[in-house]
Amino acid sequence: MVAAAGVAVHFSRSSWQVLVLAASGAPYLMCFAVLAVIGFAALRARAGAAVAVFVAAAGLWTQVPLYAGDADAVDGPEVTVMQANLLFEGADPAALVAEVRARGVSILTVNELTPAALDDLARAGLDQVLPHRHVSPGRTATGTGIWSSHPLSDTIEFDGYVLNQLAATATIPGVGPVSVYAFHPVPPVYGTDVWSDELSRLRAILDRAPNRPALVGGDLNATFDHFQFRAMLSGRFHDAAEQSGAGHLVTYPTDKPYPPMVGIDHILVADGRATAVETVPLPGADHRALIARVRLASPAS
Repeated sequence: MVAAAGVAVHFSRSSWQVLVLAASGAPYLMCFAVLAVIGFAALRARAGAAVAVFVAAAGLWTQVPLYAGDADAVDGPEVTVMQANLLFEGADPAALVAEVRARGVSILTVNELTPAALDDLARAGLDQVLPHRHVSPGRTATGTGIWSSHPLSDTIEFDGYVLNQLAATATIPGVGPVSVYAFHPVPPVYGTDVWSDELSRLRAILDRAPNRPALVGGDLNATFDHFQFRAMLSGRFHDAAEQSGAGHLVTYPTDKPYPPMVGIDHILVADGRATAVETVPLPGADHRALIARVRLASPAS
């Protein structure tokens, strides 16, 4: 029953808080099917074992896309994208800048950017590494930012959201204009109706995105097992972790005695393909950062 519930919440479109929160842990619930198979087999209960095998197969089928990867090749330049939640002024700015330098990050999106964190990042040298930025700092969790090694234009801040949502256009050599989005919908613990509505409206923004390569970075406060997140992938956009076959990349929380449990930070790609995605520790933050190497389609392709 527990494993079947995990499969059910994976497909649930409900915004009822109990089901939304349960979907965050759907893969863990599905694992109970394996225990059920072993238990029923030990008891020689064939009918029960058969049902448990079916549920286990259904659960596995929901998770396989994260590991299968996308074999389609993209002919174009490669860029490295990083997404980081700063936990206000908690994240170590020097550590963040060091990761940006070491990994050759050219597009950085951040959440929970406060004015003090913005100043700390500038002192740590972020503006020297990524000299172009579009930022909207705010008190506590509201602030969001985009940094780029390439010129930014057409900067936008979308109205009507609890937290700040940004967009800009980066002009990348060999690719041309690339739409860049930094998103941060509210977490479901503060109201699942608002959470679901914001994810739906962010999806609408992506549906209206110009027909050109695009990158999205954000703490989306949703996992692959939330239907509301997968709905964002129903058009041109793809999840970088799914494209690369990186599997379950858990990013939150990192400030607890136990390890991170859920993957709520994401990088999305349109007209491109992520070739590798990984998480990296960010000292002082409550999220691991997410880094993706993405090959973008060139105009010729």
